[in-house]
Amino acid sequence: QVQLVESGGGLVQAGGSLRLSCAASGRTFASYAMGWFRQAPGKEREFVATITGSGGYAYYVDSVKGRFTISRDNAKNTVFLQMNSLKPEDTAVYYCARSQGQTFATQIYEYDYWGQGTQVTVSS
Repeated sequence: QVQLVESGGGLVQAGGSLRLSCAASGRTFASYAMGWFRQAPGKEREFVATITGSGGYAYYVDSVKGRFTISRDNAKNTVFLQMNSLKPEDTAVYYCARSQGQTFATQIYEYDYWGQGTQVTVSS
C-alpha cells in the first residue's frame, strides 16, 4: 500500500508563493509518474501538473504554465509543486497522486493512489 502525504498549503496574498511537498512511501517511487490535482469548492477535481518517473519531463495545465513548477527528489521519495504569482482562482485543495505508469498522465483515472489534500487559499 502506498501512502502519500501532502504539506505546505496555507493562506497567501495574491502574487505570493507557496511550495507544496508530497512524501510517498514505498521503494519504487522513481518507477511512477506523479501528478498534482486541485479541487475548488463546487467544482470538479482538475489536473494541474505531472512529472515523469525520472523527472525529465513535466507537463502543466495552461492556467498555471509559467507560474507553477513540478519537481521530484527520487532519493527522498518526494514530489514538489512550487507555486509563484498566485491568484485567487488558484484557491483549492491540492492533491498529489501516483500514476499507474512511468510516463506523464493528465487524467484522474490514470492515477491509483492519492494523498489527503492540502488547502491553498489565495486572498485578493
